[in-house]
Amino acid sequence: MLRRVPLYGWVLLAVLAGACVGWLNPPLGVALKPLGDDFIKLIRMVVAPLVFTTVVLGIGQMRELRHVGRIGLRALAYFEVLSTVALLLGVLVANALKPGAGFHADITHLDASAVAHYASAAREQGIAEFLANIIPTTLPAALTSGELLQVLLVAVIIGFATAVSGDRAHAFIALMESLSVILFRVVDFVMWLAPIGAFGAMAFTLGKFGWHSLAPLAQFMGVFYLTCATFVLVVLGTVARLNGFRITALLRYLRTEIWTVIGTSSSESALAPLIDRLKRLGCPPATVGLVVPTGYSFNLDGTCIYLSLAAIFLAQALDVPLTLGQQMTVLLVAMVTSKGAAAVTGGGFITLAATLAVVPSVPVEAIALILGIDRFMSEARAVTNLIGNATATLVISRWEGDLTSEQITQGLAKSR
Repeated sequence: MLRRVPLYGWVLLAVLAGACVGWLNPPLGVALKPLGDDFIKLIRMVVAPLVFTTVVLGIGQMRELRHVGRIGLRALAYFEVLSTVALLLGVLVANALKPGAGFHADITHLDASAVAHYASAAREQGIAEFLANIIPTTLPAALTSGELLQVLLVAVIIGFATAVSGDRAHAFIALMESLSVILFRVVDFVMWLAPIGAFGAMAFTLGKFGWHSLAPLAQFMGVFYLTCATFVLVVLGTVARLNGFRITALLRYLRTEIWTVIGTSSSESALAPLIDRLKRLGCPPATVGLVVPTGYSFNLDGTCIYLSLAAIFLAQALDVPLTLGQQMTVLLVAMVTSKGAAAVTGGGFITLAATLAVVPSVPVEAIALILGIDRFMSEARAVTNLIGNATATLVISRWEGDLTSEQITQGLAKSR
């Protein structure tokens, strides 16, 4: 009987069990934090080499290298359009529903020391630092730095070099193919530990912050979750429908990865499994290898919604009116600060602090108001980011003629 329970069922049960443990026994829940942390470390362990082999094989086996450049340009254009829509949606919802109205928060009563780390990191964040992190100091360093863009850069260069080397690269390609098979098998093994990781992470979240931290800001949380759901079902749903598949079918197909992200509050925990799932669906390795890792830095739809919505919410909560011009400035700055947020610990808070810096009337210390609920909101951000990148990969694969709408529909109908 137990053998018939699918992996996503175990993850769901683990999330519920972890929530109960953290609620009923907070000290025990906090003590279980290493279970979630170690699971994410196991996933991160294989992400860099897996992305590397996927991209190298995808490009190295191509005969038409212009195809790779076209994929990259289409992906970046798609990312920018969807990110802008996500930011605009956050602004529109914040102005329509006004989740911070009537809050009347007093900045002098907030604990600024609690967010000092995020404010400091935000001041250090800039375009120069972001660009500097793209180029590794050495080739092996790209695989050990944890920076996906470094891995992607090195893999693209080696992939092109492999492609132009012709028959002389056969042995190298065979090595990469064997390594890729082994790495995906490792991912399969690690994913069976997902219920344990989700259990520990959820127990810690409830044990550390508790349900009581949600009550004062429940309205803001509700609006944020509603906005993310609207973006997924309406915006991404429309994009999917225009490309011949249903977003609900994609959600069912990725149910294990979605529950894993909810349990661990990290989209990184599903990066390697997502690559595997999209390749099994029929997406070309080059497209998956380029779109997914790049999307984790440039296509953060959930983070974009959070930045625009949270910035205006904090202004409303402090009774600080923002002009249309100031709101558009926040939107433009968020387009830049959101890039690479997923690769930074506390990335959502750091980028929010950096975004608020352009509105002097809303002090950066105001983010202390939502510090207690950020862990709960990170789940919605991460899930939205995951679904957005999966949708982008399918859409670009279809644009390139590598998948038909019928193939996508048939593939999504298959169970795990």
